[in-house]
Amino acid sequence: MTPFSYTRASDAADAVRRGGSGQSKYLGGGTNLVDLMRENIEQPITLVDVTGVSTGIEPVVGGGLLIGAGARNTAVAEHRLVRMSYPVLARAILSGASAQLRNMATIGGNLAQRTRCEYFYDDGGSRCNKRRPGQGCDAIDGINRGHAILGVSSACIATHPSDMCVALAALGASVHLHGLTGDRRLPLTEFHCLPADHPEIENVLEPGELITAVELGPLPVASRSTYRKVRDRSSLAFALVSVAAVLKVDGGIVRVVRLALGGVATRPWRASKAEMILLGQPATVEIFRAAAEAELSDAQPSKHNGFKIELAKRTMVAVLTELSTDRGDISHG
Repeated sequence: MTPFSYTRASDAADAVRRGGSGQSKYLGGGTNLVDLMRENIEQPITLVDVTGVSTGIEPVVGGGLLIGAGARNTAVAEHRLVRMSYPVLARAILSGASAQLRNMATIGGNLAQRTRCEYFYDDGGSRCNKRRPGQGCDAIDGINRGHAILGVSSACIATHPSDMCVALAALGASVHLHGLTGDRRLPLTEFHCLPADHPEIENVLEPGELITAVELGPLPVASRSTYRKVRDRSSLAFALVSVAAVLKVDGGIVRVVRLALGGVATRPWRASKAEMILLGQPATVEIFRAAAEAELSDAQPSKHNGFKIELAKRTMVAVLTELSTDRGDISHG
């Protein structure tokens, strides 16, 4: 591990003052960053501790919820307003890691976490464009069963690992940032970058910029929402496919729908094509299947992960079917 200095910030402005250089990293729970430092993949000169900064979970005037970036994942998943009004988020967080990790991990850290691609972590023997730009990607011709089929490029096929971010994408969340030039806010769906020719650029954070909060807008129908994760084992495994969904059906017609996919894309994937097909249509298995087919029509599978296409379609249909019936009412789940 490369030697580094440590400093602790008192608030967001202080954090940015201390961590404004490109050679600093913000330390929240450390559940991802510390591992990367041990592997010499991340080599910050300075760690700026932001634990205790922006930890609140507060209702927003006019509806919605503001979740501080320093809030622990467990605190968010167990919060009464999250469980009642945004159950898809609670379920996504609870499916994401062990209780010990959730107790340490923060919301901001979850957003900024890096891929768990095996080739990315294999610094001694594998080429990876995320780790060293221009080096090449051994995953493309290697063992790629767990890799992405949407949003891929010739430079990278690594999946984004977060469950929480998939739920936030479906909910239309926004991200609050504080940097050297002030504050800004953007949709979560614009926070993570597609790899294209520069997979080392994973998000739109500017040097020294700090995530301060995630905001959920007023969305009453989100009380009828869920998250389903398909994986190789029931715990401590990343998604092969996951689906976050919000659905309102009235008179047999889809009136509101929000969908996002995980485990299949290089960033949390808002299923916009499927949403467009579903809106205003009968809530039937046939329509659900047509929407899933449309969303996966641009999939680019590699040698070992073509099964994800059908798995994603079936999971989408199953989740939508669940939510369109009385059994799908999980607002108090």
